[in-house]
Amino acid sequence: MQQAMIIINPSAGKEDALEYISQAEEILQNNGYMVTVNETVKEGDATRFCITACQEGYELVVSIGGDGTLHEVINGLIDQEHRPRLGIVPLGTINDFARALQVPLDPGQAIAALTSSRIQPVDAGRLNDRLFGNVVAAGSLAETLSGVSSDDKSRLGAFAYFKEGFKELAGSGNPAHSLTIQYDGGIWEGESPLFVAALTNSVGGFEKLAPGAQVDDGLLHCFIIKDLNIFNTLTVSISLLLGNLKDHKDVIYFTASHVTLSSPAPVRTNVDGEEGPALPIRLSTLPRYVQVIVPEEE
Repeated sequence: MQQAMIIINPSAGKEDALEYISQAEEILQNNGYMVTVNETVKEGDATRFCITACQEGYELVVSIGGDGTLHEVINGLIDQEHRPRLGIVPLGTINDFARALQVPLDPGQAIAALTSSRIQPVDAGRLNDRLFGNVVAAGSLAETLSGVSSDDKSRLGAFAYFKEGFKELAGSGNPAHSLTIQYDGGIWEGESPLFVAALTNSVGGFEKLAPGAQVDDGLLHCFIIKDLNIFNTLTVSISLLLGNLKDHKDVIYFTASHVTLSSPAPVRTNVDGEEGPALPIRLSTLPRYVQVIVPEEE
């Protein structure tokens, strides 16, 4: 009998996560799985659970929670000889990874989709010795966006990030840092308040950040914001909403499979919506590294 592990964050989705355990268990058992359920209690639990699933040969791991839980689950796959298929039941406020893969944002529909026979290979990103599933941002604004509250994200969705960005600009005026960005034989040096490297088209709930990005194209889609003031932020925001951010006059866009960022200043990062390590960092892609169950094509 095939084995499936459900990894659930019981505090996700306004604490509704536990309501979906029996539903997910039942649908998996009806499809021939022996199911193990593990609830996270502290940081790192989801990664440890996923490592166990890899080492014990589980065929399927299901992440029930938000982007933070999914980030930890994906990190359990790193350097494993056996990597189970991944199922996603999104209960977060943004759910970028699910959006990019067109996994239903309704938990009940996402659970029903776990029976799908359609498997989508998905690139993973590597940041130093960790994995990420969606995005890495660096710069003063990236540090600010790490502080966006769960309440704001619940009330405002993606626009919560605009709110914090405007507050930072109004308070500091010019939050740019000196960055050196090396990528696939190229180099850029200059002042920037924000660098973004995305694996998918959806970042922060905005599904048009990089409309040409494919989940299995093996590329990091990178944006360097050269200058931001209140006026530029408005025009950049409009470009983001329209899906043509890369064409903005104060944005440099490129794709790469390897990127290195450094700065003489103590610049921190935001990784999949959570606070990440300080620069310098090394980024790369692991093409088609994760096998994700996605809904059947209609």
